[in-house]
Amino acid sequence: MEKQEISTLERIQQAAILEFLDKGFKSASLRKIVRDAGVTTGAFYGYFSCKEALFASIVEPHAKALMNMFMDAQLSFDSLPSAEKPQHIGVESGEYIDWMIEYVFAHKEPVKLLFSCAEGTSYENFIHNMVEVEEESTLNYLETLRQMGRDVPLLDRSLCHIIASTMFDSIFEIVIHDIPYEEAKRSIKLLRDFYSAGWMRLMGQS
Repeated sequence: MEKQEISTLERIQQAAILEFLDKGFKSASLRKIVRDAGVTTGAFYGYFSCKEALFASIVEPHAKALMNMFMDAQLSFDSLPSAEKPQHIGVESGEYIDWMIEYVFAHKEPVKLLFSCAEGTSYENFIHNMVEVEEESTLNYLETLRQMGRDVPLLDRSLCHIIASTMFDSIFEIVIHDIPYEEAKRSIKLLRDFYSAGWMRLMGQS
């Protein structure tokens, strides 16, 4: 059986991935994408209304998958009875991170576009949005501990934001810098240990 010919849509998206990875969304040339795909400008506009629509067609399925799983992990922890939450610290989030690493390595190019090439698109705040959710979840958990009678120091929202931001940025550096799979898994484990120990220290538990 002859190999099925790559569709016009696939050629456009493949050419776009290379151009976006090379130059980022803002500097990517739509003219070059069309030329590299071997299609006419008219053919391009038969599929996409603009360059951002093309970018979205590549990254949206992965943005949706990553955010949905992230929110599932957050909601799973939030739904636990207060008394059970301390024993679950790091469980749901750890499971999400493990899943995320597998997902990232299965879809490296479009995920890399999402994390590091999206400036100028509606996806440029994707990581920031995850950070804000994590920040809010952390503050809610600390308040839960206080309501349980735990002696937990007051932490500024800005500090929680900085910690969450540096954690996510550290994890996503794996994608940006193309770290090999096994090294990435080892590094992520050490990062999780590092941030867990830091939080325990801040909460006076070490």
